[in-house]
Amino acid sequence: QVQLVESGGGLVQPGGSLRLSCAASGSVRSVRTMGWYRQAPGKQRELVTTITSGGSTNYADSVKGRFTISRDNAKNTVYLQMNSLKPEDTAVYYCNAEVLVITLDNYWGQGTQVTVHS
Repeated sequence: QVQLVESGGGLVQPGGSLRLSCAASGSVRSVRTMGWYRQAPGKQRELVTTITSGGSTNYADSVKGRFTISRDNAKNTVYLQMNSLKPEDTAVYYCNAEVLVITLDNYWGQGTQVTVHS
């Protein structure tokens, strides 16, 4: 079994910053691409950003220049530094990872709420 445990969400004012973390644990042999998705009320889940095991990154246009994804491969952990937050960034943020146990499978975290409100 594999668990993705997220932390770091909360309430922040517009223009503020938050840092999310997500750690993969359990029967992990290796972790390939990791990423963050978000889902706002009444909307579909959308890609925010991904990072490969080699460090290549991909960002949604809406967060480019404001969000930064990074990872610590030794800890099987991915981070999301969110700066210059806007009310439209309000959503539940989900961690996602491709994890090799016996086969390569896709896993999701439980989600963490980010609210940007003055």
